[in-house]
Amino acid sequence: MSSESIAVSRPDRRGTGRTAVLARANPISKLGGVFLLTIALVLTVDWVSAGIALVCELVVLPLAGVSLRTLLLRGWPLLAAAVVGGYGTALLAADSGAVVLEWGFISFSEGSLAAGVAIMLRGLAIALPGIIILASTDPTDLADALAQKLRLPHRFVLGALAAMRLVGLLLAEWQVLGMARRARGVSAGGGYAGRIKASLGQSLALLVQAIRKATRLAMTMEARGFGGAERTWARQSRYSRIDLWVACGSVLVTVLAVGSAVAAGTWNPVF
Repeated sequence: MSSESIAVSRPDRRGTGRTAVLARANPISKLGGVFLLTIALVLTVDWVSAGIALVCELVVLPLAGVSLRTLLLRGWPLLAAAVVGGYGTALLAADSGAVVLEWGFISFSEGSLAAGVAIMLRGLAIALPGIIILASTDPTDLADALAQKLRLPHRFVLGALAAMRLVGLLLAEWQVLGMARRARGVSAGGGYAGRIKASLGQSLALLVQAIRKATRLAMTMEARGFGGAERTWARQSRYSRIDLWVACGSVLVTVLAVGSAVAAGTWNPVF
């Protein structure tokens, strides 16, 4: 099952080409690497550490099967949110240093611009690893790893797996509902107010469909014994040499980002 979104697309598991490298890594090692890098980025607000981390993530991006063009086409909301966050920070931050731009009561100084750029890069550097993981990880592999390696409760793991599988169905259902409503002329005309009203109605219809699908899925899983105390696994979740490279790479990127910020004098702990 696949969807048009980067975050839920199935990774290439054939073992050939660059796209299969991160797909063969254990999901736990990828989650650990992202957690380590995220902690380092959350503890500071500076553009050096965030910029270096972002560059390293863009280099790794093709190994997840996501090209830069695909990221820009489908991940533009992420970029837009980062730009808006950076602009808002630069606008509200206290002025320090020379004034770079002044327009009426709005002014941007060197300090406020540096803070805005730092927040923008930091947001992108924190969000991009999530896209890399989800684009290179099969939901079933993730569920197996969470249950076998982290010993999480089976009900929680299987519920999360069902939710990830349903994301693609809901995206397709949204498109079907939109085409059906346009065919009946429900969303035609009305300007922006009409479009907002039509979107709210379509969202309510999608919510009803999601509840129905979740109910049927829950009943089916319960009937097939997914809620049992003891479970067996069709395939074992194992670590490989690739996981070692993932762990070493995550540590290297984290140390490089933090060390460069400290050496450049831009390290700015949030505490």
